[in-house]
Amino acid sequence: MLTRKQHELLRFIQTRLDESGISPSFEEMKEALDLKSKSGVHRLISALEERGFIRRLPNRARALEVLRQPDDASLRATRPAMAANSNDQSAPATSHPAAQPANDVIEIPLHGRIAAGVPIEALEGQSTLPVPAALLGTGEHYALEVSGDSMIEAGILDGDFALVKRTSSARDGEIVVALVRGEEATLKYLRREAGMVRLDPANAAYEPQIYGPDEVEVQGKLAGLLRRYH
Repeated sequence: MLTRKQHELLRFIQTRLDESGISPSFEEMKEALDLKSKSGVHRLISALEERGFIRRLPNRARALEVLRQPDDASLRATRPAMAANSNDQSAPATSHPAAQPANDVIEIPLHGRIAAGVPIEALEGQSTLPVPAALLGTGEHYALEVSGDSMIEAGILDGDFALVKRTSSARDGEIVVALVRGEEATLKYLRREAGMVRLDPANAAYEPQIYGPDEVEVQGKLAGLLRRYH
């Protein structure tokens, strides 16, 4: 049996998931339950998790999945619904699609700044950036903060966060993170011509950059953008 606070928290989480598909934050849970600190929320979450009522989804921020209700009803999103008339043996069971867990946000590495102009160093860092999962596909991703305006005609502005799928290969015409001469990284269109590699800007004020094939290493290709409005 759950305590009153555990029951209230479980109900609050389920209500928010039903309304928006997004788990409430710990601050929202603290306020909803009139708790003095977030540590109380952590204890309630841990208790619900230990008893099998909820599950935390790994590598995702604010991601909780409700597995069952206090009355031990059937597991949510996992058990197919039976036919409306259980006495009618000829009526087929109707299976409803599983509800998607609250995987709205993924934490990906944030590796510093990258030039959208003259190449600058892409700094390796330990920070992470929360990203809507819908912006990312399969594969490993990381983020870089854009510095410069050479890609503005492609809609990439100074201060944007470039969401990059890690890969060492790309097709002509794709926007890539290119490491130049093993030292500097830049965000450009990739072109290959006459045995050379051309990195094209998306701004008429900038000239293409041309390098030998052994001077440029593709480190990823653009998968999406995040922008902050101040």
